Amino acid sequence: MRRTAISAPHLLEAALLTELTTVYGEAEEVFQGWSCGASTECCRFGITGREPYVTSIELAAVRRAIAARGGARALQGIVRADGAGAPDRAKAAGDPDRRRALPQASERRCPMLTDAGRCAIYAARPLGCRTFFCDRAFAGAPVRHHDVTRLVRKVQEIAARHAPGGDLGRPLTRALADSSAAPGGAPSRAGAAARARRAR
Repeated sequence: MRRTAISAPHLLEAALLTELTTVYGEAEEVFQGWSCGASTECCRFGITGREPYVTSIELAAVRRAIAARGGARALQGIVRADGAGAPDRAKAAGDPDRRRALPQASERRCPMLTDAGRCAIYAARPLGCRTFFCDRAFAGAPVRHHDVTRLVRKVQEIAARHAPGGDLGRPLTRALADSSAAPGGAPSRAGAAARARRAR
């Protein structure tokens, strides 16, 4: 009995993560034909003034992806090593956009953005990172606001079953910092009004 009680939360989380993957698949269908020029601006929260909000189940998916890369410390090494010797695309293209010249601290880079401009956990990225909100995105078929809201609600419903208050979104970087201090902890209600994500 004790063994079952210990493993049950892990089994529940695994089942909910499978549901989350299904919703992510639906997001791929909704945004079929959409793409972006990989400017990585959306991954530099200080530039856009936006940051994806994550629910508890999305955070669990991110944490598992980080663990699969060897943990937070290993991920930091991957982020740096992936950009070793990579040219600065903004400089190489003669891009005069001064926003790209912000100091790294002011850019507030996503911790999963590698120096080569790739997401180190791309397959596990949150819903807010899948919505092509940026003006630089190349549009596919028109996406209705209703479709995005439906996806958000599905993720929230899964998260509500994952943890008490798990459906309340928190900024990704803060959620990661909080989860390092207290893994599995439920989010506070602060910022609940912003849980609709950065998608427009």
